[in-house]
Amino acid sequence: MDRYNPREPRDNSLIRSAPFFNELPEEIIEKAIAHVVVRNHPQNQVILLENDWGSSVYFILEGWVKIRTYNLDGKEITLNVLGKGELFGEMAPLDEVPRSTDVLTLVPTVIGNMPSNDFVQLLNTEPTAGIRLAQLMARRLRQVNRRLRLRESDSVSRVADILLFLAEGQGKPGDQGIEIPNLPHRELSSLSGLARETVTRVLSKLEKKGLIQRDRDILCIPDVDALERMLV
Repeated sequence: MDRYNPREPRDNSLIRSAPFFNELPEEIIEKAIAHVVVRNHPQNQVILLENDWGSSVYFILEGWVKIRTYNLDGKEITLNVLGKGELFGEMAPLDEVPRSTDVLTLVPTVIGNMPSNDFVQLLNTEPTAGIRLAQLMARRLRQVNRRLRLRESDSVSRVADILLFLAEGQGKPGDQGIEIPNLPHRELSSLSGLARETVTRVLSKLEKKGLIQRDRDILCIPDVDALERMLV
């Protein structure tokens, strides 16, 4: 699925802004991003397909993507939503195995493609990069463990947890609180394991209580601690 287009410009300032490169030596960053290509992707474009052999690691510079797979019945399951500052596609080059999930854009998205060999070389030569990747993996594992623990909880707790999960990973401070993408209810349904109708009902309940505010693109959490208290 990796498509190289030499006519697309490489924006060094964008790729340098990726948190993964924070505190790395300048000469290391310069070498690591030497072959990065920045691409603009429209909404709903597939970036990776499960079982493909990939040759890049991807840095999200603007926008949002979802990580999905399918169960044995062919039902789509959203495993995660990643936004600006996150990376994906890092496991295949490390394990030297095919991709394990699909990745597609939720909105128009800007992504920096780093050749896998450059990424592996960076990890092999710069300990801080390895630590940064380990921290990322640990955070994602904690998020998954938390969601698994809440699978037997009531619907309000499960929807609230997904919103908090998104806020932790992708939340940005706004005028009224922490802002996250106002995902379609089918995505929240897949993330929480609840019926879409149930998700819609819970979101309306949370909105009436003032625990969330919604507009077309953004969902705002005015008080994260108050939403946390909804978990049982």
